Amino acid sequence: MLMVPTFDADPRVKLVAAAAPRAESRDAFERDYGGTGYESVEALCADPSVEAVYIATPHQMHVDHVLAAAKAGKHILVEKPLAISMEDADIMVNAVREAGVHLIVGPSHSFDLPVDIAARRIASGEFGTLRMIQALNYTDFLYRPRRPEELRTEEGGGVLFSQAIHQIDVVRRLAGGMADKIVAMTGAWDPKRPTEGAFTALMTFETGCIANLTYSGYAHFDSDIWMNNVGELGQTKTPDAYGGARRALADLSPEDEARLKTTRTFGSGKTIEAEHNEHFGPVIAMCDRADLRLTPDGIEVFGDTERSFIEAPFGPAPRKTVLDALVGAVREDSSPVQSGEWGRASLEVCHAILTSAASGQTVALRHQCKAQHQEFPR
Repeated sequence: MLMVPTFDADPRVKLVAAAAPRAESRDAFERDYGGTGYESVEALCADPSVEAVYIATPHQMHVDHVLAAAKAGKHILVEKPLAISMEDADIMVNAVREAGVHLIVGPSHSFDLPVDIAARRIASGEFGTLRMIQALNYTDFLYRPRRPEELRTEEGGGVLFSQAIHQIDVVRRLAGGMADKIVAMTGAWDPKRPTEGAFTALMTFETGCIANLTYSGYAHFDSDIWMNNVGELGQTKTPDAYGGARRALADLSPEDEARLKTTRTFGSGKTIEAEHNEHFGPVIAMCDRADLRLTPDGIEVFGDTERSFIEAPFGPAPRKTVLDALVGAVREDSSPVQSGEWGRASLEVCHAILTSAASGQTVALRHQCKAQHQEFPR
């Protein structure tokens, strides 16, 4: 819903082929872009005009599609999460390494321009040592249209693999990546949506930084109120939209709900009219010499004696930082922050939250990696 406007607005990329099982999506692609629509990912990857493949398929399909692209020698941008299981994540990381191609995991909100700017400024030491991060988000996620597997945790459903991964990515990016351990609790409170709808966690980093992460997708309080009424994807929100997710699902069968989900797929004609940068709820990073509050338009800096604002200019491509990483990988052989290893490390945290919630114990993290901040071609 935002990647299509991004591709359209950025002259550094050209859409030349697409693969989809739905004929409607293939026909829409060929009509809009004049490229070739394929029925299979393998056929797409065999197209010699394709340099990189964007994989936006359901979570459980990522491993097969990444392997197909890597085998064909294509660079890869795969939607978060990297995979559902850590075993599949290992297979994917090894496959792209052996193929000599880059794997970028996203778009996640760690790509958001305010997060990118804040992470680089924190890493520079400008504000002193980062001590603590608080990240909160309250949304209607659990009541947006879902396919049946999206409500089954073992198949990657619920808020952990689709939403926590964003928050984890943001916090890891700001703190430099090397998380140490985590303790967490989860909530699954609606029998009609039998998967985790909320969690809260305390995560520590090797640097000594502490992070609090809290998320609820139960569609009551909306934390976008704290973000100047800007939605997650940068769209302006109005008060009369409150409760829309629950109302839209009222009295729908699972089959009807799955059909409603297709309105978010390519060819449906539905995109987001973003006016601001994306965000993932209120985030405050506390450093020795300043606290940083991330907003859709930039970063509020609360220093020792003065306040200031670091602007994060919006547009024209909503997700330009994602394409910065992709162009850097393809044209400059530059490894992105959000590599396969990075995606695996964030996935490990998702599993650790579930493990800690079930056991009541703190879980040590063993597959973390550092954030390498690089300059990308403009």
